[in-house]
Amino acid sequence: MTAVAAYQNAEPAADDDRISVRRRSLSQPLLYGALVLCALLTLLPFVWVAGGSLRSLDEIRSDPGAWLPHHVTLDNFTRLFRTQGFGRFLANSVAVAVMTVAGNVIAASAAGYALAKLEFAGRRLAFGAVMAALMVPVTSVFITQFVITVDLGLADTLTGIALPSLALPLSVFIMRQYAVSVPDELLEAARIDGAGEFRIFFRIFLPLAGPAVATITIMSFLYSWNNFIWPLVVAQSMSTYTLPVGLAATSQAAAHVTDYGLMLAGSIVVMLPVLVLFLCLQRYFVQGVAGTGMR
Repeated sequence: MTAVAAYQNAEPAADDDRISVRRRSLSQPLLYGALVLCALLTLLPFVWVAGGSLRSLDEIRSDPGAWLPHHVTLDNFTRLFRTQGFGRFLANSVAVAVMTVAGNVIAASAAGYALAKLEFAGRRLAFGAVMAALMVPVTSVFITQFVITVDLGLADTLTGIALPSLALPLSVFIMRQYAVSVPDELLEAARIDGAGEFRIFFRIFLPLAGPAVATITIMSFLYSWNNFIWPLVVAQSMSTYTLPVGLAATSQAAAHVTDYGLMLAGSIVVMLPVLVLFLCLQRYFVQGVAGTGMR
């Protein structure tokens, strides 16, 4: 009787397992189909912009809703760099992005490590200031930042454009949260072996913080690359225009005629570096976000 009772109790459990497996086998194709549909809907605007950048202005005007060009041409990109000065704008954006990324990686890594692993007076107050800075709208300190930039003599310079973004509060927060997950025993063992804090920071902590560094790199690069209002105010001549400001200036160059092909080609130039960087670092970006506890 005991064996019969055990068999009778095991049979409903086996049925439940088969039902759950059948449900998963039915739900997975639906889930994958929904994800593919969302991905296609997300890519449609990029496909239209890419197709439009390879079309002539006459073709765009005659058939503005077409997804693919009837006659592929690179004339829009040629005119963009030859006549509109986009090469200079691109170089300016790259220079500002490099300064912004380098400043965020260095400053945020050092600040995050100190806030998480070092004991000093006012540590909680400093971390509270970082959290408070996250809640302050950028526009509320815009005038103050501009006055400081002018007083430093950095107006109409690439350094002045990059200055407010060299240490973003979000970057410090991400690095601090990641530093908390680094075992204290590892750092204590290095201290016992005679390593100083600088050596621990550069030789132990930074190699372990690769995912967080990749996350900061992508976020700070994206912030710098797409920033429009601040460069528009600080850059007072075309020699210091970044790509978004240069693209806006290009769209306003013609008083009565909008060259849509030129604008779409400029949009591709602005978008492409961000997409390439994210595709190269997406694995580390996901690890960094997961490691910081962000959801």
